[in-house]
This record gives sequence, structure tokens and C-alpha cells, in this order.
Amino acid sequence: MKVFMDLAWYFKQEKVRYGTGVIILMLVSALTLIPPYVIGIIVDSIANETLTPDDLTLWMGILLIIGISSYIFRYIWRILIFGASIKLARILRNRLYKHFTAMSSSFFQKKRTGDLMAHATNDIRAIEQTAGAGVLTLVDSLTMGGYVIITMAAVISWELTLIALIPMPLMAFATSKYGSLLHQRFGKAQAAFSSLNDKVQESISGVKVTKTFGYEEKEIESFREQSDDVVNKNMAVARVDALFDPTISLVVGMSFFLSVAFGSLYVIDGEITIGQLTSFTVYLGLLIWPMLAFGWFFNIVERGRASNDRVSSLLRAKQEITDDPDASSEMPEGEIMFAIDLFSYSGAEDLKNVEIFIPTGATLGVAGRTGSGKTTLVQSLLRDFDITEGTVYIDGHPITRYKKNALLSAVAYVPQDHFLFSATIADNIAFGLPEASYKDIIQAAKAAAVHEDISRFPQGYETIVGERGVTLSGGQKQRVSIARALLLNPQILILDDSLSAVDARTEEFILNSLREARKNKTTIITAHRLSALHHADEIVVMDNGSISERGTHRFLMSESGWYAEMYQTQQLEKELEGGKGDA
Repeated sequence: MKVFMDLAWYFKQEKVRYGTGVIILMLVSALTLIPPYVIGIIVDSIANETLTPDDLTLWMGILLIIGISSYIFRYIWRILIFGASIKLARILRNRLYKHFTAMSSSFFQKKRTGDLMAHATNDIRAIEQTAGAGVLTLVDSLTMGGYVIITMAAVISWELTLIALIPMPLMAFATSKYGSLLHQRFGKAQAAFSSLNDKVQESISGVKVTKTFGYEEKEIESFREQSDDVVNKNMAVARVDALFDPTISLVVGMSFFLSVAFGSLYVIDGEITIGQLTSFTVYLGLLIWPMLAFGWFFNIVERGRASNDRVSSLLRAKQEITDDPDASSEMPEGEIMFAIDLFSYSGAEDLKNVEIFIPTGATLGVAGRTGSGKTTLVQSLLRDFDITEGTVYIDGHPITRYKKNALLSAVAYVPQDHFLFSATIADNIAFGLPEASYKDIIQAAKAAAVHEDISRFPQGYETIVGERGVTLSGGQKQRVSIARALLLNPQILILDDSLSAVDARTEEFILNSLREARKNKTTIITAHRLSALHHADEIVVMDNGSISERGTHRFLMSESGWYAEMYQTQQLEKELEGGKGDA
């Protein structure tokens, strides 16, 4: 019953819909009591030879009216109760999706994609069942069962009713035990399904790597093992689930045996009539559904409780990055200052003693070895995390002065791992500005040196790129991502090693386009290939989270440090390769 307490907020919100549905459901249960009573009267009339055609017509008319009324009322309560449960599923899915979009990147580093998908599908479906079929079985088992027992005792014989109910404690004990066992096993089954879901998502996303390494058989075997684990855990659930109906059938059978055995003696002794015994057995037949519903109720509720616990646990995860109460909705202009004393999220000192000033309209280049802190530095500007010691300033104010939405509206970020949606190229470029005209989209594509490539496709800008952009080459995906950022014309543009997959000539064209288009706007470029940085107003070289070198390209070349050595090495490699690269 805990799950009903957890969902009390929704039942209160939809009290009219649920209240009306429950009242109609109780009315249907009350109407169901009339036919057995009528059958008893007709049987006694036949036994006493007093049944007339008019009487039979009257009773048949009453039964017909009850049947039609029950049909209409059943339709109405199903719309009300099941409709409300479907609405709950929509609310919970929206909450989950909103929660996902509000969480920082660290949340998704800890959670698996398949697991999150399972929460939004199977778990939500189980909760929906609880709010729909769970309410039905609870109300119907209590009202229908109560009505039938009261009617049997009041109208026919309370002694016979007590005798018929002797096996009932057995059912209550069994269903309680089954319910606890089902809760445990269903939770494990849902967790196993989450793991399988994640395995499928990961395998499909990495299918090219799997094929490249000839790892298909091992992947298939790994999938088979996880699939077998899901089957085994669901079979464990099914074995408990399968106990409900036989147990209830056994209890009902015992009740029928006792009712017929003792009821026959009561008829012989003249305590009840043959018609009353007939009505009693029909009423006892009506008890089958409340008993089944009671068992089904435990089944549904325990599944719903396990799923609700999983979803609630996910929704309780706190947002690591939140806006200050007095944060401004004003959009920053672009003057940036990094004043970071120390920051760590991986156990090492990811950033330390970093001081960089970028005037509005300037371009900063960031170089360094892999793992030197380049991406961490630019992500601090996106507030993917908050600096522990020190801060980042924009327009002279701490970055926390701005609401995160206002901050991100001023920044366009092209990450190393560029992501394209399964949509047209035009839609991908216009993702951040859906109202953009085709002219603006084409202009952004030209600035990113990808317009000619797109024009060669048969469908041009209407080409569907496929999931994660699989139909495009690495260089094309990278340039489409850059075009998407350029279309926004942001105050601050961050290219995080976003020119690595284009050749030298294309790189130079894009850099020239940036210089022309962003004269009064701030740009930050991180790169392993140092030719992408030589035009920057200032270049900083990161090493183990600190700045080891800084200055213009010309100054750094004169210093003969890591930058100069790496630049000369790359230029020599380019000459040996003939300046060719992957476009």
C-alpha cells in the first residue's frame, strides 16, 4: 500500500476523476448483486409452480436493464480510471525528461543510457498499471466482495456464509507472502532489463568498432548471457505470479465444497429454500472475481512499488549546478577572466593557478597534451561544474551571477565528440535556431566550408544524416557542427578541438571565415593541431592543469619551448604527408 501513499499527490490532483470512477464502479458492483437474487426467486417459483409468463417477462426485463446499465457504467469508469492512469504516465515521463535535461554532465557519466531508458518505459508502465488496474482491483475486490458477503449473510444465511468464508484466511496469508516475494524478484528483473537495454544501446552505437575488431561473436555471446539473465529473473517473477491463481482457485473450490455440502443439509432441514441455495452458489461464483482481483492487486502493487522506488530514486538525484536566488537573466557580452586557484573532479588537480583574461572580441588559443586540462578549462565556462577554489568572471562579474540559461544563450560550444541528430542536414544546422531561414543556414554552411559537400548530395540540405550522423564523414560531421554554432552568431564561441578532422586548406578557410565574422565577439579554440591557433590574439599552453607557456604565436615560437617544438614537428609531418588530410 506504500505505493498508493507515494502517489497520493496525484490521486488528490485527480480526485474528481477517480472519485466519480470509484462511485460508478461501486454502483456496477451493486447492480451485479441483483441477477443472483432474481435467479433464486425464479427457481423457487418454478419449484412451487407459481411462475407466470408475466412474472418471467418482468424479471427478464429487469435483467436486461441491469445488463445494459452495467455495460454503460463499465465503459464510463474505464475511461475515467484508466484515462487518469495514462495521464499519470505522461506526467512522470515529462518529469523524468525535464529532470534529465536539468542534470549536469557528471550525472550522465554515472548513469547508463539504457538504464535511464528503462526507467522511462518499463518502470513508468508498471506505475501506470498501479494507478489504473491497481485502483480497479482494490476497489472491486473490497466493494464487490463486501457486497456479496453482506448480501449472502443478510438475505440467505449468515451461518452458511461464515462456513463458506472459513478458507479465506489461507488466501490472505498466501497472497501476503507472494506479494513480498514478488516485490523482491520484480525489482531484480527490472534491474536486469535495464542492464540489457544499456547493452543493446551500447552495442548498436559501437557496431562499427565491433565489426572492425571482429568482435561480433563475443558481443553476441555477451548479449545472450545478459538476455538469459533477464529471462531467468523474469521467470522467477513468473513462478511467484503463477502461484496466485491456483491458490485462489483452491480457496474458491474449498468454499464451494463447504457451501454445497452444508447448504444441502440446510435445504433438507428447511432452513433455506432450493432457490436460496441456488442464489448462494451464484453469489459465491461472484466472489471468484474479487478474490482474483485481490491476488492480482498484490501482484500489480508490488510491481508498481518496485518501479516507483526506482523512478523516485532517480528523481531525488540533486542538481549539482543550480542558479543563485539573485542570479541575473541578462545575457553576458563576452569579456572573460579565468581566475582558478584549484579545481578537481577526478582525484587529480585538473586545474590549478590558471589566470587568463580575454577581452571582448579577442580570440584565445589553448594548446597542450592530451589530458592537460584544455577541455576542463572551457567546460568551466559552460558551468558543467562549479570551481571549488577561485572563479570565472564574465563582464567583470562571477559566472554564478548569471542564470545558466542566460549564460548558455550567449555561448555556442562545438565539442570534440560532435553529435548530429537523425534529421536533415538543414535541421541539424538550425537546431539552436529553428526559425532560421534557408539563406542563413546556407551562409553558416559556407562559413564552415561544408556547403559544397552538402550540395553534392542528391537531396542537398534535406539529406537525412542518420543516427549520430552516420551517413557523413568525420570531417563533414565536424563542419556541420561548426555551422550549427556559427548560425547562432553567439557572443562567445568555443571550438574544442573541432578542426581535427579537416585538411589544412579547409582549416585555414574556416579560420579566415571566423576572423571575418567574429571581429567583435569572443572566441576560444582548443586544438592539438597548432596551425589552428597561430592567428589567436593569445595562446596558452596547458600542462597538468596549469599554464606552462603563454603569448602570441610569434612569441612562443621564439621561446623554443613545447609549443615551438610541437609546431615544427607538425609542420614537418604535414610536408611529409603532402599536406593531405581527411575532409
